[in-house]
Amino acid sequence: MENFNFYSPTYFVFGKGRENEVGEWINRFGGLKVLLHYGGSSAVKTGLLDRVKASLKKNNIAFIELGGVKPNPRSGLVYEGIEICKREGIDFLLAVGGGSVIDSAKAIAAGALYDGDFRDFYCGKEVEKALPVGTILTLAAAGSEGSDSSVITLENGMLKRSAAGDALRPVFSILNPELTFTVSPYQTACGITDMMAHVMERYFTNTRGVEVTDRMCEGILKAIITEAPKVLAKPDDYDARANIMWAGTIAHNDICGVGREQDWATHKMEHELSGLYDVAHGAGLAVMFPAWMKYVMPHNVMRFAQFAVRVWGCEMDFQHPENTAKQGIERLEQFLVSIGMPIRFAQLGAKAEDIPTLVKNMQPGNQTVGSFVKLTEEDVRKIYELAV
Repeated sequence: MENFNFYSPTYFVFGKGRENEVGEWINRFGGLKVLLHYGGSSAVKTGLLDRVKASLKKNNIAFIELGGVKPNPRSGLVYEGIEICKREGIDFLLAVGGGSVIDSAKAIAAGALYDGDFRDFYCGKEVEKALPVGTILTLAAAGSEGSDSSVITLENGMLKRSAAGDALRPVFSILNPELTFTVSPYQTACGITDMMAHVMERYFTNTRGVEVTDRMCEGILKAIITEAPKVLAKPDDYDARANIMWAGTIAHNDICGVGREQDWATHKMEHELSGLYDVAHGAGLAVMFPAWMKYVMPHNVMRFAQFAVRVWGCEMDFQHPENTAKQGIERLEQFLVSIGMPIRFAQLGAKAEDIPTLVKNMQPGNQTVGSFVKLTEEDVRKIYELAV
């Protein structure tokens, strides 16, 4: 196991009706003037936004609204939010929505305290300070409610890029599983895929002696696999939604990634897909992760065999462990299909002839991507071709 520092300061406020406490939590962190950030009409239709505003008013918290966040959140709205924060003296960001809204709020929070262009943070500069961010989660998927990261689509070139820094971790996140009851089956499945990918990016590692986090990763994956069919069959199954919601949070707050080398090549490849085609992130990951697995599996057959046995219950073939490894990948693909996810380029509307553009936008050049296997530009191209 490698040396590590782990800092996770977020208060997780979990359970039914907890969104009604949001004003009290903002007061706890000294927020006086809030930018209330959200997406489309669902928060309005469900009455969630009215409940949030009522709590803010009850606690004498001033607020300015900024809605309109889209999936794969755009830089244009971030610039608008930063301008509002600086002009109006905003001292707290409240994100009401899923990962896209939270990521957009984080970008605004960082840009509001920065004299330069916020996109610097999405081109390699670490975020060292940001306005405090609180969240009310409405979609279990990205894990941004507990993570130190944010992903934004930079509209100049439509490049999807990430930023990171402990300053981006929310100070509190309100998690009420009931708020996810109205999420569509497709978006629910995309979220399930996203959280599984967050675990697998950490699970496939070259670091030895990480049995504790191996078992944590496997346990989270097994729980998701068990709960996913329940939540898709009965969207208002509170316990299933609760387990899925909490799985999404701990999949990406890095508790299962400490002390081990992590990969993240698949996420980078998918970002180019969703940047170019504006597809749901989880759907893109459903296509790219099995392709990546098939390509890198020979690097460590026994890790893939362990994944097959411990997560999917495959029987170990000690004479030919590669057969077990392949069976685990097949089981993953079968699961993804069973929850309604695509597993090939065409199902996304992606085109083989765009692969050179995807590779170019990813900009590997002479650099490599990932850690489990350090992928060259040619490797990346071949993985995209496997996804076709």
